[in-house]
Amino acid sequence: MKPREKRQGIVLVHTGEGKGKSSSAFGMVFRAAAWGMKVCVIQFIKGKWKTGEQKAAEHFDNIEWHAPGDGFTWDTKNPEQDIATSREIWELCKAKLRSHEFDMLVFDEINYCSGYGWIKGVEIAEFIRDERPEWMHLILTGRNAAPEVMDVAHTVTEMRPLKHAFDQGIPATQGIEF
Repeated sequence: MKPREKRQGIVLVHTGEGKGKSSSAFGMVFRAAAWGMKVCVIQFIKGKWKTGEQKAAEHFDNIEWHAPGDGFTWDTKNPEQDIATSREIWELCKAKLRSHEFDMLVFDEINYCSGYGWIKGVEIAEFIRDERPEWMHLILTGRNAAPEVMDVAHTVTEMRPLKHAFDQGIPATQGIEF
């Protein structure tokens, strides 16, 4: 693994209506961890849900995983709580980035929070531009990525659905969606 001072960190944004945004990020998490990088995943929405990725991460000493979200959705019953939780998680993200402890950070589903206006895109973009060390990899996932966030990213991928099992009556499936 290249030492930090010789590494060019990359900011990636995975957005769009299609499946695979978080899954792609988690593939990079395990790839980086296998190379000995220290990785931190912070999930904004998953909350108490148990996922296969989180179970797999428990087998690595160099992956730190946080899922402090409330499990809120577009059909929230308590938007004030969702906003407060999002802001608390955003503070955790900033603290972990500022610690310089990690080679890679994933802010999973932060783009949803930005899309809902709970965390302004310009605030996220300015933080990335001003405080992310050049050697640090950063991945931001979720629908509705803010234009300002996409502007500061090195790589932006938009997932779009062509066909999805859910549309055929097949519910979220263990091992595929979680």
